[in-house]
Amino acid sequence: MIEQRVTVTNVLGIHARPATLLVQAASRYEADIFLSKGDVSRINGKSIMGVMMLAAETGAEVLVEAEGADAQAAVDAVTELLGGDFEGRI
Repeated sequence: MIEQRVTVTNVLGIHARPATLLVQAASRYEADIFLSKGDVSRINGKSIMGVMMLAAETGAEVLVEAEGADAQAAVDAVTELLGGDFEGRI
């Protein structure tokens, strides 16, 4: 299992459009991807409803976990999105 913590920097947090981009990115990987924030733990990173349930606001710390053949690449991609501002993507 690969895991990494990341702070959400998008000024609007992870609302509907960033959540969609995040799920699309996660779905490109074979690995199982899970997101956790506070009391909400091990949400399926490939589920739009799950990602929306995180309610990850600006400054929130999110734990990204992945397991499987391409786990490291999956964690890298998801943390890059979460830690970025989604500029030019939404």
